[in-house]
Amino acid sequence: GIQPTGTPTIGHILGTVKNWRHFQDKYHCNFFVADLHAITLPQDPDILRSNTLKLMAFFLASGVDPKKSLVTIQSHVPQHAELSWLLSCFAHVGELSRMTQYKD
Repeated sequence: GIQPTGTPTIGHILGTVKNWRHFQDKYHCNFFVADLHAITLPQDPDILRSNTLKLMAFFLASGVDPKKSLVTIQSHVPQHAELSWLLSCFAHVGELSRMTQYKD
């Protein structure tokens, strides 16, 4: 996923999305616009909404194929926020740090 905090650059194409196009031919991939992660800092809601849609359009224009991969906007999947709430209530860092899976 990529946060929609600005305008996509040539670095996004060469460093990330170019590889995504190749991955989707070999693997089942999930690509998303991480707009909920972007609100960890103050955001203008109108600009964030606009950047989110522009980034999704950028994914599709760059060759990410929704027929081959799951392509979503994070805030459009309510289960993401619901799971975050449940995990934050029950899975404290102290408890997680004892698990081998979390340490890895």
